[in-house]
Amino acid sequence: MSELAIEKKKAIVGEITEKLEKAAAVVVVDYRGLTVAQVTDLRKQLRDSNIEMHVLKNTMLRRAAVAAGLEGMDDIFKGPTAVAFSNEEVVAPAKIIADFAKTAEALEIKGGVVEGKVADADAINALAKLPSREGLLSMLLSVLQAPVRNTALAVKAVAEKKEEEAA
Repeated sequence: MSELAIEKKKAIVGEITEKLEKAAAVVVVDYRGLTVAQVTDLRKQLRDSNIEMHVLKNTMLRRAAVAAGLEGMDDIFKGPTAVAFSNEEVVAPAKIIADFAKTAEALEIKGGVVEGKVADADAINALAKLPSREGLLSMLLSVLQAPVRNTALAVKAVAEKKEEEAA
């Protein structure tokens, strides 16, 4: 193999390592059996959420994982592999891919990385069942508003009772 080809591969491994280190979540899938239209649709859904999806060679992925300090991913990087990288959302890639897998049964989640820790397929599927960031924020807001809402209702009830007594 020429030195130029080796240097190109080293550069690709370096880029993959950087993506693995920066990503909040990485989901690895086996895309074998999907049609071109299905893959295109999945990529569009991921891209709309600022998630990159790449089909990469397993040997390069293994080397990048070792360079990024992620041990135990050798079993995940077998067979046809596509990788979704999300730098912002932890839940979004798992949720999008798991939802897509419901309609495209050929898509199989192999595992991934969540906030720097290797996760198996079960952990990624469990992550997919969590509410989105917006959903969690709305739940938090609702919990924070409850005491104020209850106090306002109590004050209103007292005011209405005093009005009835005055009348």
